[in-house]
Formats: sequence, structure tokens, C-alpha cells
Amino acid sequence: MVENQVALGLSVPPYTPHAISVSLPTWRDNVGYEEGEQRVVDKMVSGYPRFFIHLSIKKLAAFCEQKYTRGDDEKCMLFSTQTIADQCRTFIQRRSVTLGAPVTARLVHLKICPEDKQNDGGDSKSDQSLASSSSCADLHIVFFPADAFPIAKEFWQHTGLGISSRLAEKCLSLLPVDPPNVQRPISPTLGRTPGKEPNRHYSAVKSRPTSPPAAVQLPPTPPLTGSFAVEDSNPDSVYLEERYGRNLPIHAASLAKRALRSRVAGTLIKGNICDCVNDSGSEKNELVVGPSVRGVADVAAEDVYLYPTGMAAIWSAHNIALSVLPPAKSVCFGFTYTDTLKVLEKWGPGCHFLGFGVDSDIDELEKLLEDESKRDPTKPPVLALFTEFPSNPLLRSANLPRLRGLADKYDFLIVIDETIGNFVNVEVLPYADILVSSLTKVFSGASNVMGGSLILNPKGRHYSSLKKHMDDHFEDVYFNEDAIFMERNSRDFKRRVRIIDTNTETVCDFLRSRSLASGASSAVIKEVYYPKYITRSNYEICRNRDVDPEDGKTGGFGGLFSLTFTSDSASKAFFDALPCHKGPSLGTNFTLACPFTILAHFGELDWAAQYGVETGLVRISVGMEETASLLRSFETALKAAEAVRLDNV
Repeated sequence: MVENQVALGLSVPPYTPHAISVSLPTWRDNVGYEEGEQRVVDKMVSGYPRFFIHLSIKKLAAFCEQKYTRGDDEKCMLFSTQTIADQCRTFIQRRSVTLGAPVTARLVHLKICPEDKQNDGGDSKSDQSLASSSSCADLHIVFFPADAFPIAKEFWQHTGLGISSRLAEKCLSLLPVDPPNVQRPISPTLGRTPGKEPNRHYSAVKSRPTSPPAAVQLPPTPPLTGSFAVEDSNPDSVYLEERYGRNLPIHAASLAKRALRSRVAGTLIKGNICDCVNDSGSEKNELVVGPSVRGVADVAAEDVYLYPTGMAAIWSAHNIALSVLPPAKSVCFGFTYTDTLKVLEKWGPGCHFLGFGVDSDIDELEKLLEDESKRDPTKPPVLALFTEFPSNPLLRSANLPRLRGLADKYDFLIVIDETIGNFVNVEVLPYADILVSSLTKVFSGASNVMGGSLILNPKGRHYSSLKKHMDDHFEDVYFNEDAIFMERNSRDFKRRVRIIDTNTETVCDFLRSRSLASGASSAVIKEVYYPKYITRSNYEICRNRDVDPEDGKTGGFGGLFSLTFTSDSASKAFFDALPCHKGPSLGTNFTLACPFTILAHFGELDWAAQYGVETGLVRISVGMEETASLLRSFETALKAAEAVRLDNV
């Protein structure tokens, strides 16, 4: 466990340039973050990428604003393709109308290439190769009025389709280290820098709603001098991030993506694929694959699609459903992670929210389906049902066989998010038409790269139409370098899950024995939310019971649990005293805790409480630490909470 707490606002893990979490070590720090308290905000140099825009992305955005804004009242957001930028522009314009303050947005296409090699009599073809498409970077920039930034941020957060911080760093590496008047932002506020003349190494394309116009070559400026690599003030961080010798070469990104798709499909047999690549990065062997362990024999890598984030996979699943089936409201079943509900509410006809996710909600759903079918028997009563297995943060598991029966009867899609369950522990694909997951979490574990996946069930009723849509419209926007890191991190996915499962069950058994739920007198813990105790019968239906031939184990209960307490003061004391990393995200190889409701629902605490998500809820993702050390740490935190209760007696 953590002996010395990471300072407020620094990355978690420490010295990780592309960390996906940030240290918020006390309850007060988390509240301060949500309230925008300057004490907290000014120290933030990292954060969860869909909520906190990485400093490299901010630096690049400031550069783009400096060059291409049409006045002092424009901001921008950066995307990797015109399709995504168009979707962002459409959202900004539509959403602003809904909010009663219509705005327009515009697009600029920027291609950034390395500086042209000076003509010294060398081969011109060789010179041209230096600016090949593989070494250049495409940016699609959405400009909008500054006061519409919160709306643009909604798109960034809900869709998870903003550019990767590694892509931003590639772009910056093609620019001078510190372009004149473009300084590295030191706070989360996206600032503006004074304008300067355009540089000859960028071509800008201003896009219109109809079709992209021809490129415009910007006027030249005197050559810029200096290194063309981003400075790194901490060489040790490079070693920690790259773990020299383990990554595939960047040229093997296509192989890394194929390996990831096979691994997610459950068909990859050979875990370490480095032997498939020679020193030049080209393939020398094929991946070794076999039958899928997904519970659906016919699933293959071709049914798996990679995305830059888990939310991008969820947003895309909804978008696919809207494109393939007749329009109708969707169903959000259970208290899912906040952005899933927001996606269903803000895109398409809306959604029905059944926030408890228990069998009584299925009764309500069945009545809703019957009523809608009577109203218009010519089309399905709902578009799709979205649920998590189990849910975040209450770890409830839906009755998937019963939901599947309703989907077959009324012809709607089921989309299941298996992020928390993961396919080592559960088999839920047989009940889904579309299966999504955040690979950012335990699949990666290292907390240094984002990613998501979407699987089409080849046995699903709508597989053919879904597959055709994906074949016609899928756009691979997963940045190659991110795929390289994700492939490396996920090679030992199963081994890590086994350790985390064992640790979590041991910790939860200890804490529940000291809870009111188990009958302990004078306890400060009310309930331990964990699939072993919560809606267990539904979880057991999908729990992987096959004995793994490699380790002789079956599926466990996962690495996430939540605690509720008898008082807010006990919650705060427990959280502050728990000696582990504190910050957003889950599924990390190290234990990570957060006051979930404060971070996810600060502006709607009473609403969340209606569904059992209490303000004082503490969510904990257990890591791979030594089990005895974990137990001592939780004993320490529990004693602190009990001391608060005694002080208040």
C-alpha cells in the first residue's frame, strides 16, 4: 500500500506522463475539485482524460487558437478525423439550440508535417519521404464561441472521442519545442496566447458543412531553429512509461491491434506476441488463435472493434443502433456510470431510466413494452437496452436471461458493458447483441493508456445488419501508439485478474464481517456492495464456471466494491485514513479509492441518493498488493471511522 501519499493534483501513478488518474488524497480535496476551489484547481497537472484535458492537448489547442481563431471569443477542441469533428460541430449547434442560446461552429483541417529537409543536392525523393503521411499528423479542429465551451466539453466527455494525449505530443514534436508566444499551460484553464504569423509547415483546410474545400497553403515565415522533439524534464519517466524492450515497435501497430482484437475476442492463445515481429517491426509469424472463450463459439477478431475509450464504444453502440433500427427511446437498466445515461438522453429520441436494476424494474419494463407495443405494433417498442454487468458503483447484476427473453420477444437490442465483470470472470456475450468494455481499466491495469472495445455477437438476431453497418462505416481512430501500450499492458491480463479477485474477496469478507449487513453490533459500515453479496443469484448465472486449464481456477467476483457508512463523518474519516492511492478510475494494478458520488454526481446528490447511491459512498478498486498488507490498511481506515463514531457518542 501507499506509505507516502501522492501530492494533490499530481499524476497517479507518479511519474507517468499519460496517467489516467490524479491524486485527490482527502475528502475535502474531492469536494474542492468539484467546486472549482482554486487551492485544488491550481495544482492539477493530471486527471481522467475525458474530464481533464491533458496539458499537451491544451498546449496544442492554444497553438491552434493562436493561429486560426477569427477573434478573441473563440475556443477550439481537437479531433483525429473530420467525421468526429463534424459530429462535435453538429452536437454543439443542436445542443445550444436546446439550451436556448444557439451558436455556430466551424471546422479547420490542419496537417502537421516535419520540417522540410534543406535541399543540399540530395535525392529529392528521399527528401519528400521525410514528410510522408506516416510521419505527419492530421488534426480536425472545431472552433466555437468561447461561451459554448461547456457544451463542447459535454461532447468531449460523453463520447470519449477527443484526441489522445500521445497524438497531441506527436503533433507537438513536429513543432519547435516552444513556438514563440505558445507557453505550456500551468493550470487547467485553457488560455489564449498572442497571435503570430502562420508557419510554412502547416496547411489548413477550412471545412464547410457541405464538402471539404481544397487545401490552402499558408504563407511562409523564416525558418525556425531548435530541436523538433518535446523536452522531457524527467528521463526516468520515459523508462517507467516505456519499460524498455517490452513494447512492440511502432511499425507493428497493425499487429498490436490484431492481437488486441483477438485477445478481446477470447481467441488469442499466445500471450506474448513479440516473437511474431522481427527487429525491423515487420511480422515474421502469424498470431496463434483458437476457439473463443466468450461462450459464443463463432466470435472472432473480425467481430471486435477498437475505440480510443470505453465511452467511445458505448456512444458508438448507441449510434449504431440508431442507424440500423427504427427510431425509438432506449432503456438504461440499472444505475450505470453517469455518462452512459447522458449519452442515451442527449442523442436520439431519449431513454427510459430504470435505475435500480433489480427484478422489480424488469416487471416495470415488461409493462412499458406491452403498452408501447399496443400503441404502435408496427415497430419495436424500444431501440436498445443498455446495462452494466455488474453495475458501477452498486455492483448489482441484472437478470440477463429474463432481459434477453424480452429483447427476443419485442425485437430490441441488448448492449452490455462488461468492464467490471470482465470475461475472465463472467460470460455475458450470449445475452448481448453488442458487448462493450473500457479496456482502460483492468484489461490494461497500468493506468497509462485509454482504450475501448465493442463486440458484435455473431449469434445475435441483428448481427447481419449490425455487421454490414460496421463494414460500411467503422473508422479506426485508435491512435497507433496507444494500441502499442495497450497490447503490452494486457498480455498478463488474466494473471492479474486472478490476483485482484483473490485480494478483493479477502478484503470484502473482512469488511462485511464488521458491517451492519452481517449483524455486527455498533458497526460504522452499513453495507459492502460486492457481487458476492449483492444480487448474487443473477451474477452466478453468468459467472465463468469452466476450470481454466492453465491455473485451475474459475471466475471470481471482480476487483471493485463500494462501502456505505452510518454517517458522513465516518465515510470521510475512513477515506482520509485509507493508505492507498486516491483518485478517479478503477481496475488499476494498485488499489485506488474515491468518494464516488462526490466525483460522479456532485450536482445531483439527492437524485443519486434516490437509487441507493449515497453521498458518503466510498468506491474501492483493489490492486495486486500483498494481501496481508491490504488487510492492515483497511483495518487502519476502519479504526479511524470507528473513532469518529465513538467521539460522537
